[in-house]
Amino acid sequence: MISEAIAIACRRVMNAVVRALARSRINPNALTFIGLVMNIGCAFLYGYGRFFLAGLLMILANLFDMLDGRVARLRGRVTQFGAFFDSVIDRYSDIVVFVGIMVFYASPGADHSPLRVALTGIALVGSVMISYSRARAESLDIACKVGFLERPERVVLLIIGSLTEIGPQSNPFLHKMPQVLWALAVLSHWTVVHRIYHTWGEMREPDKAAVKAQASRANSQSGETLVRADYSVQNQ
Repeated sequence: MISEAIAIACRRVMNAVVRALARSRINPNALTFIGLVMNIGCAFLYGYGRFFLAGLLMILANLFDMLDGRVARLRGRVTQFGAFFDSVIDRYSDIVVFVGIMVFYASPGADHSPLRVALTGIALVGSVMISYSRARAESLDIACKVGFLERPERVVLLIIGSLTEIGPQSNPFLHKMPQVLWALAVLSHWTVVHRIYHTWGEMREPDKAAVKAQASRANSQSGETLVRADYSVQNQ
């Protein structure tokens, strides 16, 4: 009951913000770009070890990421370029945040950790490959939204990990960013493998049919070549 009331209140607030932005005539692509600028700010905060503040700013940055599409739909300005631009900017946002975390763990100091740098790098590669695998599958007309760790889940995990980076080290409920990095490093690539398997399953029958057709054409062409060669020999 309480959770439902909170959800309704959040939707009302979000709808009011969307209507206000739509009335302001702001370009939805500008909202997308503002989200990128905020994520760059998050990267700087991560680089300086301000994880808690970075987590708060990430919440705001991703609100803009949610708003751009809704404002575009409300104003009737949904375009293919807008979808393309949003996807490209999302990739930049993902990458810059992970780079900020890597800079922090690579810097000399008490928190210097080559292992965490590596984990963050692995998570970064997985994040990019999740998006790439879906894009490549969709270029084959295959819907590929399978897998646990899509962008919203990755963002939520990073926010949770960031917001725990505060308070005493002895508290068992705080400072969970290393665990979050492990989860991101493993689950992102698990999602990529899942998408590869899903695409293989969807393309299995069409590929079999295509291979049979190619083999049939090849055999036909081979037979014609042999007939022509035999005809040439007989008429020499």
